[in-house]
Amino acid sequence: MSVNFNSDKEAVDGLAQIYGKLKNEIGKVIVGQDEVVRTVLISLFANGHSLLVGVPGLAKTLLVSTISEVLDLDFNRIQFTPDLMPSDITGAEILDENRSFKFNKGPLFTNIVLADEINRTPPKTQAALLEAMQEKSVTFGGIRHILPQPFFVLATQNPIEQEGTYPLPEAQLDRFMFNIPLDYPSYDEEIRVVKETTTYSQAKLEHIMNGEEIMFFQQLIRKIPIADNVLEYAVSLASKTRPNTERATDQVNNYIAWGAGPRASQYLVLGAKTHAAIQGKYSPDIEDVKAIANYVLRHRIVRNYKAEAEGITEENIVGGLL
Repeated sequence: MSVNFNSDKEAVDGLAQIYGKLKNEIGKVIVGQDEVVRTVLISLFANGHSLLVGVPGLAKTLLVSTISEVLDLDFNRIQFTPDLMPSDITGAEILDENRSFKFNKGPLFTNIVLADEINRTPPKTQAALLEAMQEKSVTFGGIRHILPQPFFVLATQNPIEQEGTYPLPEAQLDRFMFNIPLDYPSYDEEIRVVKETTTYSQAKLEHIMNGEEIMFFQQLIRKIPIADNVLEYAVSLASKTRPNTERATDQVNNYIAWGAGPRASQYLVLGAKTHAAIQGKYSPDIEDVKAIANYVLRHRIVRNYKAEAEGITEENIVGGLL
């Protein structure tokens, strides 16, 4: 594929076509989960990270490895365990044959990092990802090492209620553009999954894009214009989640301890732009903001004890705001 387009509108048309090809190619391996695939691809084109939440066995790992293959990107999987150390992720200095210290790069130095079961490791190791996710670099021994571009963290998380899990710190949750829940497949989808995974047949995937083309479209997303009323709607939506402020609703004041910060507003706008672009629209509208709002806000609001006691979920609160 060439990224030589005559205009931004022509490039948006090209992105919509590419998205269709990516979805079809991923569908050769991933059965169902259309909404999950769409949302992960939106985060990639918006240059954001995603957190996939679901019980084991829902093809979270397979989804990430499939996406890396169709995008022709380097991919590393890090299995997070209780004894994992920060240097196991970022890398460490070693003594080489000349008796001088050399930085040995860790598995973070790749295009797509699958942080598998990220909440099974203590916060000290979870925090090793913070600089990489925000600054796209790793600092060790006072020296900054730039990560390859493009760079994405796609993390999987088991439900917090399971034993042996450590809740992610709010600062780290805020680095994820989307929090994407995965549910069990339907009966018909599960029949197809079992049929396709209990034989010798294996789908051959084509490379649809490469890193250079992804970065081109990431820049295109930022150039897409957005009307003032749509931008103001996105910022207003994020500000309404903050209790005891001017825009907060009664529901938020009653059930929320902490609301979403300014990064939520930024991701609502970028997500809406990308959601519009993959459909061939040249500018997002309010419906595009609503389409991705739950994924942006659900992990950025913290319920209080009253909400937990009454069974009020983050989705209930975001739904009320929408």
